[in-house]
Amino acid sequence: MTPFVYILIAVIVALLAWFVISLIWGKPWSVNLLYMRTFLRFALGSPELLTMLGMLEKFGIHGHNAKLADASVAHETKVYQRLKRDLRILRSYDRRRQSKAQLLSTDVMDWFLDDQARAERFRFHDYPLNQMFGLQSELPNFMLTLHPVISKLEGRNYVRRLGRFGVKFDQVLEGLRIRTEKGIIPPKFVIRRVLDEMTAFIGQPANQNPLYTVFQEKLAKLKISPADQQALLAAAEAAIQATVYPAYQKMIAYFTELEGKATTDDGVWKLPEGDAYYTHCLRSNTTTEMTPQQVHEIGLSEVARIEAAMADILKGLGYEDVSSPAKKLQEFALEERFLFPNTDEGRAAALVEYQRILDHVNANLDPLFEIRPKAALKVERVPEFREKTAPGAYYQPGDMSGGRPGVFSANLRDMKEVPKFGMKTLAYHEGIPGHHFQIAIAQELKGLPFFRRMLPFTSYAEGWAMYAEQLMREQGMYQDDPYSELGCLDAELFRAVRLVVDTGIHYKRWTREQAIEYMQAHSGSALESIVSEIERYIVMPGQACAYKVGMLKMLALRQKARQALGDKFDLRSFHNVVLKDGSLPLALLEQIVDDYIKQN
Repeated sequence: MTPFVYILIAVIVALLAWFVISLIWGKPWSVNLLYMRTFLRFALGSPELLTMLGMLEKFGIHGHNAKLADASVAHETKVYQRLKRDLRILRSYDRRRQSKAQLLSTDVMDWFLDDQARAERFRFHDYPLNQMFGLQSELPNFMLTLHPVISKLEGRNYVRRLGRFGVKFDQVLEGLRIRTEKGIIPPKFVIRRVLDEMTAFIGQPANQNPLYTVFQEKLAKLKISPADQQALLAAAEAAIQATVYPAYQKMIAYFTELEGKATTDDGVWKLPEGDAYYTHCLRSNTTTEMTPQQVHEIGLSEVARIEAAMADILKGLGYEDVSSPAKKLQEFALEERFLFPNTDEGRAAALVEYQRILDHVNANLDPLFEIRPKAALKVERVPEFREKTAPGAYYQPGDMSGGRPGVFSANLRDMKEVPKFGMKTLAYHEGIPGHHFQIAIAQELKGLPFFRRMLPFTSYAEGWAMYAEQLMREQGMYQDDPYSELGCLDAELFRAVRLVVDTGIHYKRWTREQAIEYMQAHSGSALESIVSEIERYIVMPGQACAYKVGMLKMLALRQKARQALGDKFDLRSFHNVVLKDGSLPLALLEQIVDDYIKQN
């Protein structure tokens, strides 16, 4: 080869080295590469997320399914440092050189990274183990529902993951001790709920724990030898006995000691910089700059408006001068005609009814939507070990490959909490065209950076699910069913009440009992459900406010587009605009709708 060829090869090698070094450690050559790197670092740092995505297995990569993410304080510090550096790099790219699509992706990532960076100031202000979520319930639930026991290899990975419970619990315990030193201690009732849950979870022989019995059921469906099945089961039982139970016992000992230091003050105002923390929680969850006072006032106004609408329907049913529409619904909820039997047969019938509702609405959406998700949706009962503290229902997304469907989980712990007149609205919210519809569409979007298909902005996701409830009401899904329409309004009232009680607890210093009393006066839910909800808001400040704030913004944007476009307004096109870019902060969603109006 000539000297020129040698020089050319050397230059190419140097450029490639520069490209790789900048991609991994420095400023990538393009903003698209930064999007990719930032997401990959998040994903690769969380084996649980990789399992949930279900994308690597089709390439023969399974090692992540034997691991759990690092939850240590040191690792968390590195993550904060990295994301702040990524934010600085993101802002260093020349916006004039970015396409319109890139600018939107840049703005979405900027909002997310900036929000995460702001959270560092309050990194120890939360309660990592509480009655709603946390390692003690989420890790078993992950193992039972998301870990793919589809082969002998994945069975071995399941056992290896069980063997990592001890390390994970120790890492979380480290952060809990720092919180205690800073005076950040959960309310007394939270500690008692967590202690009861953990004690019950390990209060049975290892081979009767769900981590064993569900594993046994899954192995029985595999085409592997009985000897291999028995070997895996024996290994799982040993891991539960030797690692899982001792991890829980260590956490139980810590919480037992912590209970003596806890108080009955419930709002985060009691924490260091508590007011600033709550303002941050509201901003992070609603993606707006609304103050706690503004949110509180909107809640009071919406409660009054919705109760008036309910009273009108009740008049049409012959119930005059109803002082509290919610109380009247409470009376209806006790009537046998609105209830399934509180038996296994009744629970099975409720699941069938949820499926019927979803099948019916799914067959009638063509006039409203051009884009539809390909992913399937299943209706399942909330696992019994989680029923006591779990919400009334929730949605769990499918994997990105389409192999695992989305799941609408209904809490059937007590069928008196599942009145028939509330079922349609719940199915529309959690399933179609609510969470499943929006999240599955986002996962299936083409041409977007991968992180855009994954980021969860609560105000957008929950706002859309509530918008879906309203949309179905507008489209006549409650026609000739005034009781279910009352159920729909009651669900909206419930979310409006949340604005009042969440800000009441954390901003106006209401007690837990004050909040329960207010919700009882303005909700048709059973007392047990109300208590569970109030206790949820206490450990998740600001999150419950995202629902109504997001819904109101989407309705306002639709009205804005309808007024501006007149006869040119098309509901299907509007829904395309709202859904085609995945989850967004509300300010960016408004920008997109404004562009849509200008273009039309």
